[in-house]
Amino acid sequence: MRTGADGKSQASPDRLILRVLLAQAGLALVLAAYFRGTGSPVSAYSALLGGLVAVLPNAFLALRLSLPRRDPGAAALLRAAWIGELGKVICTVLLFGLVFTAIRPLAAGAFFAAFVAAQLAVFAGFMERKAYSAILAKIE
Repeated sequence: MRTGADGKSQASPDRLILRVLLAQAGLALVLAAYFRGTGSPVSAYSALLGGLVAVLPNAFLALRLSLPRRDPGAAALLRAAWIGELGKVICTVLLFGLVFTAIRPLAAGAFFAAFVAAQLAVFAGFMERKAYSAILAKIE
């Protein structure tokens, strides 16, 4: 943990990223368990797949942002973010295509519920004041 200007400890950006990814995966597992308890195995594995379609591309982006770069400047970080975001979008599209063409039967409601919930975990993570401070510290 690092200490901010206000003397309070701050989570490192990499630790925050890991927490968000784990929260996404956890939400997908909770929804899968919920759908398994109230519905069918199809709903459960559909929710798991929805979570994976959200988590895997976000993990790619996180890896791009976390890897050490030869140039530690802001331009290199911005380039890594652009490449990571483009890769994330491409990976998401490919995973959606793979799931919707290869998986039968699929419960679309459960799939999209887990996908959306996992994506919202990202926003929840970045709304924390500590998260915002940690990202600013990484850029500086």
